[in-house]
Amino acid sequence: MKTTRLEAFSDGVLAIIITIMVLELKVPHGVELAALNPLLPRLLSYVLSFIYVGIYWNNHHHLFQATEQVTGGILWANLHLLFWLSLFPFTTGWMGENGLATIPTAVYGFVLLMAAIAYVVLERAIIAKEGRDSLVAQAVGREWKGKLSLVLYVAAIPLAFMSSWIASGLYAFAALLWLIPDRRIERQLEKREH
Repeated sequence: MKTTRLEAFSDGVLAIIITIMVLELKVPHGVELAALNPLLPRLLSYVLSFIYVGIYWNNHHHLFQATEQVTGGILWANLHLLFWLSLFPFTTGWMGENGLATIPTAVYGFVLLMAAIAYVVLERAIIAKEGRDSLVAQAVGREWKGKLSLVLYVAAIPLAFMSSWIASGLYAFAALLWLIPDRRIERQLEKREH
C-alpha cells in the first residue's frame, strides 16, 4: 500500500487537534491588554503545543516522503502516535487552565514522552519493513535530538513536582531543538536522486 492515504488521514487528525486546541482558548471579557493576563498560562501552553504539533506534522511529512510502502504494522504504529498527539488538547487545556499546576504539568510531560516514544516506534516499524539500507534507516542514524528530547521529558516529569516552571522550560527547550528543520531525510533523498 502506498503512503498517501495514511498521510492524508494523519494530516486531517493533526488539523483537528490544532482546531480543538484553539477553540479551547476563551476570549477575554475586557478590552484592555490587562484582560489577557488571566489567559496567559493558557495562551502560552497553546503556543507550546501548537509548536509541538507543527514539529510532528513536519517530521511526519518528511518521514513518509522517504517511506515507500505501508504495512499493517506501520498503520498501527502511526495510529499509536496519533493517539498520543490527540491528547495534546486535553493536557494543554488542563495545564493552561490551572496555571501550570504540578500534576497537569507532569501529565503534559508524560504525553510528550509517550508521543516521542510512539514516533520512534513508527520509525522502527518503517525500518523493519524497508530494511537497514532504506532511506529512513540511513536518515535516522543516531538521532541525537530524539534521544535528548526523551531525556528532557523523563527529567521534566518528576521536576514538575518541584517546579512546574522548570519542567515547562524543559518542554520548551525540547521544542526549540526541533524548530530548526531536521534535514536528514531531505539530504538522503537528494543523495538518492543523484
